Amino acid sequence: MAFMIAQRAFIKLYLITMVEQQRGYGYQMLEEMKENFKPFGYVPPQSEIYRALHELVHEGVFYRTKQLKGNDPRVDFQEIVLYHFTDDGPEKAKLYKKQVKTDLDRCLGMLNKAAEDNYGT
Repeated sequence: MAFMIAQRAFIKLYLITMVEQQRGYGYQMLEEMKENFKPFGYVPPQSEIYRALHELVHEGVFYRTKQLKGNDPRVDFQEIVLYHFTDDGPEKAKLYKKQVKTDLDRCLGMLNKAAEDNYGT
């Protein structure tokens, strides 16, 4: 068993939640995670975000679509990749999140014990 939760598992958890909330644009997810965890001194590597997304696609949780970034196809040529749940993706995601929750609870217990034992908090 790992000491603390794996970075990729942590990232996948957030990616799944973002797709659940209809925020499935890869670059947007990356920027949102960077902003959310900046106060904690953690900047998720871009490469890890995209590896996690590719794994979720490979595992059958997500599928990808492409669309033009803007609304005018005559002017907007940049394509963006959007991530969506496959038909059985929500069920797979629910199971994955349940497994990660167990890991998070274990890590929180360890961190809380360390804080209590060493700092009396």
